[in-house]
Amino acid sequence: MINSPFPKSTARIAGHPIHPMLVPVPIVCFVATLLTDIAYANSYEPQWANMSSWFLAIGLLVSAFVVITGLTDFAGERRIRSLRKAWIHGIGNGIALLVAIWNAFVHTHDGYTGVVPTGITLSAIVVLILLVTGWNGWAMVYRHGVGVAPEQLDRRHEGETR
Repeated sequence: MINSPFPKSTARIAGHPIHPMLVPVPIVCFVATLLTDIAYANSYEPQWANMSSWFLAIGLLVSAFVVITGLTDFAGERRIRSLRKAWIHGIGNGIALLVAIWNAFVHTHDGYTGVVPTGITLSAIVVLILLVTGWNGWAMVYRHGVGVAPEQLDRRHEGETR
């Protein structure tokens, strides 16, 4: 194994970090929850409220695995823990997850009271938090090289010089 100048991802499969592979699923689900909440608020079609509940459930289910892999990376690499962006990313996502859980309970009420106004507000809060935490998570990869394999960078740059 090459001694990497970059913080390594501890949770890996065949050298590939698991956390960034899973993260898009809850993000898409929580954004879709907001969009289907908005669709319900504009149409009062119950299927939109049902879809919101399903998106929330899937997002929360996959988030359990995202949390496990993220905490594994965080606990397993001192250089990740030393990054301020990692703390913002982790704490912010923890808050977003708690708000999403609260939102799931709110969405168990009938369509109107489950979505308007509390459900749609909670969905918007989760998405806003994800914008901040996503920015910090991407900065950890892009600026600090978290989980980046230096041998992959070398191969990519070799192709650029040809």
